[in-house]
Amino acid sequence: MPHVRSQEYSKASDEYQLKYVEVIHRHHKRTPYAANTFPEEGYAWYCDDEGLFHYGQPLPIGNLSQQLYWKVFTSSSNPFRPTGFNGTCQFPQITREGLDDSWQHGKDLFGVYHDLLQFLPDNIDDRISYRVTNNVITSQVAGMVINAMYGRDSPYGVNIQPDSIDSLEPTYACPAASDLFSSVGVGSTNPSWTAHLTASQALYERLDGISGVSPTDSAFHQSADHYFDNLSSRLCHQKPLPCNVSRPKDCIALKDAEEIFRLGQYEYSYIYRDTSESLKASVGSYGVWVAELAQNIRDAIAGTRSTIYRHNVAHDGSISRLLSILQVDAMVWPGMGAEVVFEVYGKDSADFVRILWGGQVLRSSNPAIGQADMLPVEIVLAYFDGLVGVGASSVLSFCKS
Repeated sequence: MPHVRSQEYSKASDEYQLKYVEVIHRHHKRTPYAANTFPEEGYAWYCDDEGLFHYGQPLPIGNLSQQLYWKVFTSSSNPFRPTGFNGTCQFPQITREGLDDSWQHGKDLFGVYHDLLQFLPDNIDDRISYRVTNNVITSQVAGMVINAMYGRDSPYGVNIQPDSIDSLEPTYACPAASDLFSSVGVGSTNPSWTAHLTASQALYERLDGISGVSPTDSAFHQSADHYFDNLSSRLCHQKPLPCNVSRPKDCIALKDAEEIFRLGQYEYSYIYRDTSESLKASVGSYGVWVAELAQNIRDAIAGTRSTIYRHNVAHDGSISRLLSILQVDAMVWPGMGAEVVFEVYGKDSADFVRILWGGQVLRSSNPAIGQADMLPVEIVLAYFDGLVGVGASSVLSFCKS
């Protein structure tokens, strides 16, 4: 998806001085999740054009570790066959194309915040911070982004929170938010949700008949998510749409794939923007990260922290909840690399925030934000604090309610 890059970037007028930048974006192209593959796939998916490195290294460096990457194989002596795709990929993993997109994303950001604005330092130091989730695909992306920005050839540490409380993915427990989402969305019997599934029954019958997915498989039929991931992953990598393994000429039509994509867009808008419960559920499940963002902004304008640039690599569920909290005017399913940027500026004795979505100024339907271009920082912080509380205090009480 579009992101900040010099070709389209709109510079603030000269009287504004950039003080702080925080970036959050979805990871880039990947293979589908294993749960979203079909019982039997008609062709293999190979990832021999990259290596997924897994090794530990003593710090400070003592005995050196060999750089190890995984090579997927199957044995002729193993009578069991893998579910889903054969081949040499992990499901999921960032693909070679996704790695290249990640590198370009980092290069584009550096082209704006270093080359154009002369804000970032020439060399990485403690003013720069990167963060990932406990899902390894975000680290695969971060490695490419960091190298594109700073060309490092030595080890570098990225921040990560414990899996049980991670605010970026998010994975912290908030039963109240989960209950709200499940009452109106995926898996619910709410008529407002089930209506589009009922209307799409003929589509699902066609897809099931070709894919081999059982009509009783609830995971594939309680939302468009599984079919969306399976089919979009193929098309993102110029792979053919699947055919029935027994009837190789009976293939999923492009029009049916596009209908699934439209359903997915509808579902994300419904879940995160259209229902009356969406804001409260998003605040509960993503309010901790927003509280962290608010504190980062406070620290930046007070000068109490040296960090001037934070970069978060996250997921579609992260970006969706954030857009919900910002009450974005037009909600979409955040695609690969979908990006939100918070810029903090100073002018005279006042501070301002500009929010960019897809490289352009975000427009919110909430009148407190509206066109998010040079909003007084007090308005932005009051908006965040009113929803999540300072230090996410409101989130904690809501999640325990």
